[in-house]
Amino acid sequence: MKRSFEFAAAISADLVRAAEPALLSRVRLRARRRALWLRTLWASDENATGLAITHTEADRIMAEPSTLRRAEIAFYESNGEARELSRRIVLADKAAEEDERWQRLHHLFKMTDAESDLFAVAVLVAVDPAFGRACAYLQDDATAAYATPFVARGMFDWPCDASIPSGSVLLRWRLVSVPENLAFYPNAPSTADASIVQWLLGGPAIDPLLDTAVEFIARTDVQQLECLDPATLAKVDEFLNRLLREAKNGVPIEIELIAPDGAGKRTLAAQACAGLGRDLVVADVRALQLGELAYPQRMDRIVRVARLARLQDAVLYWNHVESIDARTRQALGGLADLTFFGSDILTLQEPSAHGARQQFALNVLRPSQRLKLWQQYTAAPAPTVIGEWELRPAEIRAAARSANAGHEAVLSACRRMLHREPGELLTSMKCPYTWNDIVLTSEVRKQLEELQAQARLRDQVLEQWGFDRLCPMGRGISALFAGPSGTGKTMAAQVLARELSRELLRVDLAGVVNKYIGETEKRLRLVFEMCERSAVVLFFDEADALFGQRTQVKDAHDRYANIQIDYLLQRMEQFDGVAILASNRKNDLDSAFLRRLRFIVDFHPPGPSERVTLWRLALPERSPAGEELLDEIDWSWLGEKLIMTGADIKATALAAAFLARAEGSRIRIEHLLHAAHREMTKHGTVWRAGDWRGKSRDGAHA
Repeated sequence: MKRSFEFAAAISADLVRAAEPALLSRVRLRARRRALWLRTLWASDENATGLAITHTEADRIMAEPSTLRRAEIAFYESNGEARELSRRIVLADKAAEEDERWQRLHHLFKMTDAESDLFAVAVLVAVDPAFGRACAYLQDDATAAYATPFVARGMFDWPCDASIPSGSVLLRWRLVSVPENLAFYPNAPSTADASIVQWLLGGPAIDPLLDTAVEFIARTDVQQLECLDPATLAKVDEFLNRLLREAKNGVPIEIELIAPDGAGKRTLAAQACAGLGRDLVVADVRALQLGELAYPQRMDRIVRVARLARLQDAVLYWNHVESIDARTRQALGGLADLTFFGSDILTLQEPSAHGARQQFALNVLRPSQRLKLWQQYTAAPAPTVIGEWELRPAEIRAAARSANAGHEAVLSACRRMLHREPGELLTSMKCPYTWNDIVLTSEVRKQLEELQAQARLRDQVLEQWGFDRLCPMGRGISALFAGPSGTGKTMAAQVLARELSRELLRVDLAGVVNKYIGETEKRLRLVFEMCERSAVVLFFDEADALFGQRTQVKDAHDRYANIQIDYLLQRMEQFDGVAILASNRKNDLDSAFLRRLRFIVDFHPPGPSERVTLWRLALPERSPAGEELLDEIDWSWLGEKLIMTGADIKATALAAAFLARAEGSRIRIEHLLHAAHREMTKHGTVWRAGDWRGKSRDGAHA
């Protein structure tokens, strides 16, 4: 086979590749020089064109390697063409030493000379596939058209003890690939990684296997941005500076940032890196599908990401690490001198086996910070929702895209991002009423106005005046509306929600309360999580069903019932929104819970004057078209004689309107008396007809 190859056909002329990089030229020149020697060596074989192994060839194969090596060196010194090639090789080696990317690659991954030589041969085969045939020629094997340790050894004159170990950095960093289980046998095919070859020759550091799962954040992109969490950034900087001052033997540093998705973890990490004069490479664990691949494939992608960060001298950031198993999580560490981890939730991790590790939880944006961030994205005035809702930086940026469409469009965008479908747990309630529609005593109205003021001015007092130090458990406002049915508790909640421009969500107890142990707590947690970041009013009707008194433990059921109440107390205290609880059995509520409420508003049945006002609100004198609707109504008598709640009065007025319409007449007092009779009978009230007979014209309805 070896005699049938024409060397000139296997190795192209230098003139054709005049612009070839020195790191490739040095390989090609060595291949040509080696080929000159092998042709001279093979020329002495008898029967050179046959397939049989000759005596001369056998003797040469079995000769001492040192003997052949001395002969080869002598040939290079005596042969004129070989001397010229040796001279050019020296020049090419010097030129390669000035190749910044080649030298950077060599030092970044701490390659030995042998590893560097083999990789250079593999790169040339990748750039010029025809050179693979030259490798086959040099190995005296037509099927071995690829780089191998054997061919690199011959070209670069390795010392006798030089070799490529099975744990070589070439394999560990995926710089080359070899067939499975062959490691670096002398004849093992070695293929250079395409993305590394591209970068080495001046191209971008892009790995198609990583696709869009990796993002590059330059330090110049964040240096001018205002830090949204200066307190946490200061802690990170202090930790880094202390370790960097005391660092010995290059101990890796690992920092985990904990905050929900979109809270600004990547930006804060990039700002910390900018302080060190470095960029950031962000890898999304979920987009890399690390939780779905087999472990070898996971490690391949992990190493490729770390390799990319090294090539760009960037700090490595792994996002969403809470989504992977502990084994893979450990594998992410130790691949860089400094690594950031982004996690949505706090997770327990085993001690790092690689270096120093610290965790930092990001703080929630304050209203003033949200408003400033909004101004960075758009010049449009900030809607109320930006200051009141607990939006994250990513959500504010998304909402700002709708700024030119108006405040309603921004509100709609925020609702889509924060609200889930209410489903079986929550019901959205309409809020058609204002303060003019509700009749209350002066004391109750004053309490409700104070509640409204605290909800509206909460951020100004707690943040700007610094009173948040008095609310360590939570900044929310909780209130109990207590009183008999029909006294206006639900209507008051609707008025407050409307006045605060907030959505009113009623907790559906049928969907929340569950007989199975622990299930009620899970559903309540979901309710609070759905509401705590959007400025809504959360309304618990018939709250005594959830917040009842704790009982003496007599069996397991009592114990778990008390645990449920304890959880509710804790969760209510932590809730940062406005929560209103309504109950007509105030005495059945747990006393510890009552102590933690900001407001307790007692709604009493209306007195005569309030009932008159309620009757006038329920019975308009004219229709929208101007038609007169009432016929000689004695308002004072109604307020004095019909002892009813506001809800009863509304129901009575509606029923009387239907009676009058059926008769084709205006609403008369007898219509009201008949409807009142029906309504009060529903409540079990004794009807004494003699009390009303004088108010009826013909007694028909009384």
